[in-house]
Amino acid sequence: MPFTPYHMGPGILVKSLLRGSFSLMVFGWTQVIMDTQPLVVMLTNRGTLHGFTHTYAAAVAIALFAAVSGKYLAQVALRLGPRPTRRALTVPWSVAFASAFIGSLSHVALDSLIYTDIRPFAPVSQANPSLGLIPSSAVYDLSMVAGLLGAVIFFAVTFLRSRHNQGVNPTTPCEVDSGRDRA
Repeated sequence: MPFTPYHMGPGILVKSLLRGSFSLMVFGWTQVIMDTQPLVVMLTNRGTLHGFTHTYAAAVAIALFAAVSGKYLAQVALRLGPRPTRRALTVPWSVAFASAFIGSLSHVALDSLIYTDIRPFAPVSQANPSLGLIPSSAVYDLSMVAGLLGAVIFFAVTFLRSRHNQGVNPTTPCEVDSGRDRA
């Protein structure tokens, strides 16, 4: 898919379902890293557009790098947020790794459906058995629908939780850093 925006749709849906167990920032960072190699090819006109970075083998390595670097980048970004939430917002290692692996593996899976130059199982196989299973336009449409659905679910759950918690003192021990406010 053309860079990160379409890949973010499924990420937004996953975030709405997993909430504090998933970092949309680490997921997004992983998407950027995945598409760096195609960007370099487009700028230099050298290499294969969807080369080795768009294989499952490279996706594992990219996920490891994205998890470690993304955890720290996300935590710096969260510290720049509104003062009352600085202490509560964290990205645990398990969330960073899960988010990065979901990001890199889903990136290869989605792009494998629509790009002829992807060899997702290289170097073991040059085949792309996913190519054409779903029309390209449907992949884009489903990604956008996933993002919209995820946003609706996320904000609906947030709204319902805020209504449920009205009148509850947020500084009581059971409410402090309950884990739901993770990035």
